[in-house]
Amino acid sequence: MDETSEREPMTRARRQLVGVLVALFAAMLLYKVLHAGGLEQTALFYVGLPAFIALAVAIGVRPKSATGTALAAVTIGLALAGPLLNEGIVCLVLAAPLFYLLAVIIAAPIDLARRSARKSRGGRAHAFATVPLIALLALEGTGAYELPRDGIVAVTRTIAMSPAQFERNLASPPHFAAPKPVFLQIPFPRPQQSEGTGLGVGAHRVIAFNPHRSLGIGSHPTPRSMRLAITAHTPGHVRFAVTHDTTLARWLDLRSAEVTWQPSPTGRTEVTWTLHYRRTFDPGWYFGPIQKYGMEQAAAYLSDTFSHPTAPATTPSAAPAGTSTR
Repeated sequence: MDETSEREPMTRARRQLVGVLVALFAAMLLYKVLHAGGLEQTALFYVGLPAFIALAVAIGVRPKSATGTALAAVTIGLALAGPLLNEGIVCLVLAAPLFYLLAVIIAAPIDLARRSARKSRGGRAHAFATVPLIALLALEGTGAYELPRDGIVAVTRTIAMSPAQFERNLASPPHFAAPKPVFLQIPFPRPQQSEGTGLGVGAHRVIAFNPHRSLGIGSHPTPRSMRLAITAHTPGHVRFAVTHDTTLARWLDLRSAEVTWQPSPTGRTEVTWTLHYRRTFDPGWYFGPIQKYGMEQAAAYLSDTFSHPTAPATTPSAAPAGTSTR
């Protein structure tokens, strides 16, 4: 093998690396533009940005596998997003499957075309076949159109205590334990302590959560809390309205939490927690089911929190503080 043939693979690898870095740099600039325009929670970011990275790499680089190179570029982009773009673990974990899916949608047709013995130019052109679909999906939430945002979830449990015992628990500060559902093991905000007692209309609760920590370079922990006020109280029913929130505000807009309870035929108490919220992330077809499932798990956690007869009636002990990000 002559020296020229030995250099060719190295030169091709360098070109691929340069192509990936150029695509990621351009994507970073695009992120800054979207952030400045207040579009960082729209589908233009969560669909358009990964599609741009995958398309730029698949079209501008000549790899053996366009899909593999696109996935590698997205992985590097996600790794850089935390320290350079001040993103957090939750955002990266929840967005990663969508980013990888779009990378495959863009790059797989190129590999398929090449395996079908088409010309490389035809393979590249074939990648643009998915662009209209991607563009349509990316416009959601930008003013072009949007899917329904309001959501309601309800969880019903039968607990081993009387209605009077449950009502006393609800009127007292809760004891926040570590969440059991696997989904909530993702570092979502975790409640640590609560202030406020009573169930009369106008009574309030202030719940402190573990501080927010992003992966940004030089970032500092910031406190987070949620304030709720009781706006309705009838026998067997209480409604908590969220009046201030620095905890879930970027993840979703939690409007209210309602709890109803009644005696069950077995001598226990049937309790239903209902959460009213509004989705803030696009695209709705992806984040809608995730947020709904998350709210269902949160309602179940509330049910468990107030269902223990031994819940203290004074200041609760703090749950272990975990690193939590937006």
